[in-house]
Amino acid sequence: MFKPIPVAIGLRYLRAKRRNGFISFISLASILGIAIGVAALITTLAVMSGFQREIRDRMLQMAAHATVSASGEVMENWRQAVTEANRDKRVAGAAPYIETEALLRGARNQPAIVRGVVPAEEGKVSVLAQRMAEGKLSSLTPRSFNIVLGRELAMWLGVGIGDSVIVTTDYQTTPMGAVPQLKRFTVSGIFEAGYQEYDKGLAVVNLQDAQRLLRMGDGVTGVRLRLHDMDLAWNVARDLALRLKGPYLVSDWSSENANMFRALKLEKTMMAILLSLIIAMGAFNLVSSQVMLVTDKQADIAILRTLGLTPRGVMQVFMVQGSLIGFIGTVMGVVGGILLTLNLEHILSAIERVFDVVLMPEDVYYITGLPTELNSDDVVTIALVALAMAFVATIYPAWRAARTAPAEALRYE
Repeated sequence: MFKPIPVAIGLRYLRAKRRNGFISFISLASILGIAIGVAALITTLAVMSGFQREIRDRMLQMAAHATVSASGEVMENWRQAVTEANRDKRVAGAAPYIETEALLRGARNQPAIVRGVVPAEEGKVSVLAQRMAEGKLSSLTPRSFNIVLGRELAMWLGVGIGDSVIVTTDYQTTPMGAVPQLKRFTVSGIFEAGYQEYDKGLAVVNLQDAQRLLRMGDGVTGVRLRLHDMDLAWNVARDLALRLKGPYLVSDWSSENANMFRALKLEKTMMAILLSLIIAMGAFNLVSSQVMLVTDKQADIAILRTLGLTPRGVMQVFMVQGSLIGFIGTVMGVVGGILLTLNLEHILSAIERVFDVVLMPEDVYYITGLPTELNSDDVVTIALVALAMAFVATIYPAWRAARTAPAEALRYE
């Protein structure tokens, strides 16, 4: 009794039984369509966010959050850079590195990135030591010329522990012409990062061996940083470069992998747009049910108009009724989507047991589970989009109801 008249009538129409059962069926189909669309969109975006998080975490386990490197020359004052970095409370660890492109030759040839590290310091910036599948990172002792390869790189080269790999880094000008720089390394370990870019494209050697290979003296390529908050990577690296007072190049994890993250974001956006069409289909069903309801309620509309309800009030009645249908469908979809996302791993396991299949085999995919990340911002955005679609879908039927002429509607009653 305390509600505005249009709201009270709209609520009553929602609860009232239809003279035409087909209208009730279309209304139910609208609710289910919106609910299924919202649930599917929430679950899909949660899975895509989970995969994106898993890829990012695996990548950052082997890569530094930020790097400060020399601009065109070797960094001679890298010890000072490491000391300055460790003084910053935002830095969790710092270590020097050398990085170059090389051609590795075993049973077959394969280009790869050769990275020189200090094994005792590498744990401060990556988890390479924990990712060793065979051998140990500590085997990279100075002047041993040992090398650690990624799992797929070793398989492609056809080598294993104890085998030799020839590393070709660059060409050196001699009186005899351009001669490639070659060095034989012994495979002392194999790591498995779970990320193809490193498993197939990275080889690790001792820092001093890399210096001798590239004739860099005591210099390095730069300093790698790991931070407590990786979102501050660019600012921390820039501040370090400014304190060192020289021409340095600064990069962070997001800029080094900008294309990949941009592609993942675009894929997620396009998937959201495509799955929104399911919600749009539910909204179109809502238009149909509301148009049929307006036709069915012509006499009621005429009576309300003769009792003094304005055309605007009539329009509000049907907008309230249609919006409530959209609201119910959205709530059902949000609850269903959250429950489905939280139990998706168990559902996947049940399907594999019932049908005796492996949906994500370990020999094909790096990620064998189904990671999910339920983002509250995504859920809120999806719910608002669904409510907006439902509201827009009520405008035309409500406008038609408001144009009903009482005399015409009551003529044959």
